[in-house]
Amino acid sequence: MAEETNPANPDETKMQGEAGGKEPAAKEAAPKAEAAKEAASKEAAPKRPAAKKIAKPKKDQAAPAAGAPENLSLSSEEVDKPKIVKAKGSKNVHSGVAHVLATFNNTIVTITDMKGNVIGWSSAGKVGFKGSRKSTAYAAQMVAQDASRQAMGHGLKEVEVLVRGPGAGRESAVRALQAIGLDLTVIRDVTPVPHNGCRPPKQRRV
Repeated sequence: MAEETNPANPDETKMQGEAGGKEPAAKEAAPKAEAAKEAASKEAAPKRPAAKKIAKPKKDQAAPAAGAPENLSLSSEEVDKPKIVKAKGSKNVHSGVAHVLATFNNTIVTITDMKGNVIGWSSAGKVGFKGSRKSTAYAAQMVAQDASRQAMGHGLKEVEVLVRGPGAGRESAVRALQAIGLDLTVIRDVTPVPHNGCRPPKQRRV
């Protein structure tokens, strides 16, 4: 190919030969440069998506953790069974008596063994209620849970319930005792009723 000459322009053969020699070298250099660019782009490209993939699971993990507390409900109908920790001086009392005093201003629950020795007690003020909230049915439920948790630490399983007073927490305290897991053998109302003894106080104005 280099020996062919153009009779009109003999110098043209030299130019073609020189161009022919340069073209393959340029063609060889071009694919090397393209391959180097592709390798560099491949090395740089995977790094960005890898960081995104690592970041996504963290967001997914954080979302359920934040949403978990929203599912918890403390309604008066649903009673969560508390964790029962065995008391240090455990008395191994299987059966006892729950005394529920429900007044207009407060609710007090005292749990004793069959002889009358106190195993656990609680009141609306002890649980954390103040003012008019102490006399509510919800406060009575929390009081019963607290007292029964203390008593169950001593091994209490079945209980007799003695209810005294006209307050709003009468029924809710008894239901809370049953919902926690205690077996109620007897429920008695022991509110003291006078047989026309002392003169009653004047009528209450509300």
